[in-house]
Amino acid sequence: MSRDFRDALGSFATGVTVLTALAPDGELIGLTISSFNSVSLNPPLILWSLSRDSPRLKAFRGASHYAVNVLAADQQVISDAFASRDEDRFGNVRVRRGLADIPLIEGCAAWFECANETQYPGGDHLIFIGRVERFQCGATGDPLIFHAGRYRQLRADADG
Repeated sequence: MSRDFRDALGSFATGVTVLTALAPDGELIGLTISSFNSVSLNPPLILWSLSRDSPRLKAFRGASHYAVNVLAADQQVISDAFASRDEDRFGNVRVRRGLADIPLIEGCAAWFECANETQYPGGDHLIFIGRVERFQCGATGDPLIFHAGRYRQLRADADG
């Protein structure tokens, strides 16, 4: 059932994000996720989830803040880097510093800088709720899309 369930979930197209934070020991941490959603406009809250088996779980749980970097259509190489097992994920990535010194990836479609509000158990994942303290849209228009196990591009509307 697990593979079939995963394939069915893959029929829902999602944007691609990289979560970044400063670990309690000062290390820059980041990973690619597609489990990002809005929760509330007032107060501004978002959610995302991380596998309980992730080697970065403890660091994200202990981080005071994190950023959701919404990747632009031309940032597939960044998505791949942060999805890899490579320890030096920030090596070739331009960043600037945000609230609480969290790394923000340059060139994204949008950024959400969040306080680490709370976490809830959710099966084999931990669900993070973030309070958005600052956000910004990037200059680029199109986001990176993931659907059915591969990256996709938005097409112009037939009417547009």
